Amino acid sequence: MVKIVGVSFRRADKIYYFDPMGYDLQRGDYVIVETSKGKELGQVVLPVRDIPQSEVPEQLKPIVRLATPWDLVSKDMWAHKEAEALEICAQKVREHGLKMKLVRCEYNYDGGRLVVYFTAEKRVDFRALVRDLAKTFHTRIEMRQIGDRDEAKMLSGYGRCGRELCCASWLREFSPISIKMAKTQNLPLDPSEITGVCGKLLCCLSYELITYEEAQKKLPRVGSVVTTVYGKGRVLRVNALTETVTVRLIGANGEEGDIVELGLDGLYTRRDGGTVHADHACRGCAITAGQRKR
Repeated sequence: MVKIVGVSFRRADKIYYFDPMGYDLQRGDYVIVETSKGKELGQVVLPVRDIPQSEVPEQLKPIVRLATPWDLVSKDMWAHKEAEALEICAQKVREHGLKMKLVRCEYNYDGGRLVVYFTAEKRVDFRALVRDLAKTFHTRIEMRQIGDRDEAKMLSGYGRCGRELCCASWLREFSPISIKMAKTQNLPLDPSEITGVCGKLLCCLSYELITYEEAQKKLPRVGSVVTTVYGKGRVLRVNALTETVTVRLIGANGEEGDIVELGLDGLYTRRDGGTVHADHACRGCAITAGQRKR
């Protein structure tokens, strides 16, 4: 077993594992850690715990020390200079005629490094820009090209649900999202309905996907012919959350009949396309039957 501690460098950012080096660290503690880019100030989000050696992602870097009050003051002071740095960087980009969109400038806790985040359609040769910025800010400059989702995560905003973006408030890592997820949940495929402010498919398409997939295993497919308590019919719609299907009944001569909504107890179907008669109607079917009699 190996002792690790989870540290994050921004709100809702990825969690990185470090060697606690004997420190008794609790959630919320601020620490100075050694990273591949130098020393950084982060916050503990996972207290010290033991995990198997096989689960350690890579060689653990150490916790250098606990952050002091001055470290926090210094970080806050440099953070207040980031907006001004962004304006200066934008001016330099225009002077160099580079096709890039600046997203954010971020100092590390002691001002020893300035990271400039940007988006661009293609690779950008920013070597001359970096030299110019280094002379202007007298610190080490890093340029990082990010994607549309990362831009939305940094800038934050509000989604169509009216709440703060998931990626900016709690979602630490992005998962692959596909159009198939929307189809599985019978969502409209209108791009304006299933895309977020970043222009990509909504991350929340994956939240209820497993629920829909499990429910649909019990239900017939749209277009399949089933035998119901009222006779044969063709499935028009499937509601995975309520586990009901909407069926248009088929008469003895093949003519179209009434449309009814049935639950699982009102019909059964086999995956091979064959049908099995229902044993009894569910409560929802009885209500529908009563409405049809009237």
